[in-house]
Amino acid sequence: MSTLLRRTKILATLGPATDDSAVLTDMVRAGVDVVRLNFSHGVVADHARRVQLVREAASKAGRYVGILGDLQGPKIRIDRFAAGKVTLADGAPFTLDASLAVDAGNDLSVGIAYKKLPTDVSVGDVLLLNDGQISLKVTSIDGPRIKTQVLVGGELGNNKGINRHGGGLSAGALTDKDREDIRTAAHIKVDYLAVSFPRDATDMDEARELLRKAGGHALLVAKIERAEAITNLAEVVRASDAVMVARGDLGVEMGYAELAGLQKQIILEARHQNRLVIMATQMMESMIVNTIPTRAEVSDVANAVMDGTDAVMLSAETAAGKHPTKVVEAMSQIIIGAEKYQLAHVRIRQRKTGYYERFDEAIAAAVMYTANHLHVKAIVALTESGSTALWMSRVRSDIPIYAFTRNEATRCRVTLYRGVYPVAYDVADKDREAFYFSIFGLLLDLKLVAENDFIILTKGELSGVSGGTNSMQILQVRRK
Repeated sequence: MSTLLRRTKILATLGPATDDSAVLTDMVRAGVDVVRLNFSHGVVADHARRVQLVREAASKAGRYVGILGDLQGPKIRIDRFAAGKVTLADGAPFTLDASLAVDAGNDLSVGIAYKKLPTDVSVGDVLLLNDGQISLKVTSIDGPRIKTQVLVGGELGNNKGINRHGGGLSAGALTDKDREDIRTAAHIKVDYLAVSFPRDATDMDEARELLRKAGGHALLVAKIERAEAITNLAEVVRASDAVMVARGDLGVEMGYAELAGLQKQIILEARHQNRLVIMATQMMESMIVNTIPTRAEVSDVANAVMDGTDAVMLSAETAAGKHPTKVVEAMSQIIIGAEKYQLAHVRIRQRKTGYYERFDEAIAAAVMYTANHLHVKAIVALTESGSTALWMSRVRSDIPIYAFTRNEATRCRVTLYRGVYPVAYDVADKDREAFYFSIFGLLLDLKLVAENDFIILTKGELSGVSGGTNSMQILQVRRK
């Protein structure tokens, strides 16, 4: 029951540290709601094996767990050094050479994986390597060679990322590898698919079309990590089902001083468009090694929760960390602590048009207004697709929303929705009296409410119709 009291969800990345089924089961019991498969690493067999491990762990823990596949995106990186790494001195010349052999880098030059880079940059541009640790100013371009001066030096290792300060690199969001990974994602039936480095709605539309052609039904997540995605934020959000605030590359391109404001801007835009939000990057980084988080990490997670994010994400902390279960437990505690101090209720946003586009959205708004002004213990949404539960979760509330559905895909999908919890239920072949008492009995058996509590029920007159929710009822829970 304590896990259900936590409204903000936890997304944990899988990796070598989670390949032990006992560890993964412990993580799910500790509160993991959705897992992330990083398609940058591993082959199809690895991903399929991990999906099976997740399903088994969720079954053992008696919970539903969603699965998010994360596409690698374009590799805008340097190649490798003959010595493995070099140290660049401030003011020294250094060349990025698209014609250089992959392993031939030295302290004067290194190859680049993205061969179009020389035509993408101009003299005077500042290139940021290794998450902004190294800064290079472009002094000239000679065919495939970009000659630079080191502004901020330091140690530079193999395969580090390259960003242009302010964005503007022309690489598309989807590579040939991504297109193949989309087919893999459809085959292993991920619930969410994250697209790396989208610039605009066109990138998201292409990914959705490829996924549907491959037979996949996952919801699409736009990773906001390029300057162009900020410029086109409203259209990128509109073309997606969810957004991920990927603060690593975004911070490098836009400047770290901009991150806090951008984070809030992205959350506001996503919630305005009824989209989901995932907060990512270095949230509990110190716990890769340590057993407790830093105070700054506690504040970071708590602020994201209080800003209204749906989920907070763990990356290397769980994929390769020493204490994957401990970090999930710590994050869960921070979330619960932060949620105590959130504003109790907020007014439902007024739509710009003044009209609702769908019946289920209108019902959801009415339910949340009523729930926030009436002493009800739970909201039960009978749902096929989960859309009614999604609309309701956009309004901040401390009243749990239980998505009663017969569809396993929907149960896994709603694991990412803030304040929504999946329950297996089939409305078929029940007369009116049996229908209500079956819902009451399930709520009581799962200890989600007590007898005589009031609940709000939403449903459609025609069961089994997606998006057909058109009524709400206030009911008192009773045993038959």
